[in-house]
Amino acid sequence: MRFLFLLILLAGTGIGVVYPWAMTNFSGHEIGTWRVYEQGRFKPVTVPLAARDAPVRVLVDLTARTERIVVSQQRTVLTLTAATGGRTVLASTLQFTHSENPRQVSPQLPDKIFRDEAGLIPTVSPGPYIFTVGAGDAEGIEMRAVDLLLRSGVGEIDSRARPVGFSLMAAGLIGLLLALRFGGGGRPQNPNSQPPPPRWGRGSN
Repeated sequence: MRFLFLLILLAGTGIGVVYPWAMTNFSGHEIGTWRVYEQGRFKPVTVPLAARDAPVRVLVDLTARTERIVVSQQRTVLTLTAATGGRTVLASTLQFTHSENPRQVSPQLPDKIFRDEAGLIPTVSPGPYIFTVGAGDAEGIEMRAVDLLLRSGVGEIDSRARPVGFSLMAAGLIGLLLALRFGGGGRPQNPNSQPPPPRWGRGSN
């Protein structure tokens, strides 16, 4: 049973964590990276996109001097909008709270790079797209730099993957803990492992 629950836990991790992460970071190909915040200033960037780029996944890398980012659900670290032809095609708020393993800028620096996904532009009308990133209402975050990353031709993550994966992870973990707690000592003891009873003297039959 322990092996079965371990397989369920691994399957849930693959579906709920590894699959969305791989689809976000490795599917499709990178269009480019643009610096949108540096030396205390935000600046919009204009990126020409073609119809063949669709769908386009929008990612944001935040370089900050902190080990992790903790903000309440009502707080926002960054905001992002994408517009073309005078209409907004994407509006998103970013919190970066799920970045459990940020990348390190350099072993000599305390700065870490946190990544969050702003969203997906499913269809692209050929032309320039203006991406505007701004500060949210979260406080106490020492931002060093913010980079915009665009990936084209990415696969769309199945919305059912994370709930199913997390459910399997919970079931596998609970089952594994119960199996470890109550499964010990279940094997019958080998009678040959004990010395034979004495045939004379005290304790003999």
